[in-house]
Amino acid sequence: MDEINTSLLLKRPVNLKVIVTARWKEEMQQQLQSQINQLDNQIQQIEMQEKRAVAELQKQNISSSSPQINQQIDNVSLQANHKKSEILEQKNQFLQQIQQVQVVELDQEVVQGQIENFFQVRKGDNLIQKLNIEIVIRDGVIEEIRGDI
Repeated sequence: MDEINTSLLLKRPVNLKVIVTARWKEEMQQQLQSQINQLDNQIQQIEMQEKRAVAELQKQNISSSSPQINQQIDNVSLQANHKKSEILEQKNQFLQQIQQVQVVELDQEVVQGQIENFFQVRKGDNLIQKLNIEIVIRDGVIEEIRGDI
């Protein structure tokens, strides 16, 4: 029996590791600080939107004195506080990441993330070995490709 299809193209995750350098640490801290600054801006925007909405509702309350407006004011404040707490949680995660970046030792390998890659398999290949692959970079330059390409 003659096999026409002898291989298959698959997609796999590839672990991306970086070798910690002073440059990498500085860049990571800058990126994280930039994200923290964006979150701080979001919190300020939410607070300004909340103040405007509450002020508008209070104006309506003066003219109509409806108990529903007080409930609306409470709802606006509750929603704003909920959004702010979510953002503060993210900010705390970034602050923890900054601390981790500061204490990681130079020349240590750190997982940076994953990318995807297509690869060919044939009958008889060890799929587990083909799936275990990682790229190691130093300051953006590939130093090593580990695994069965």
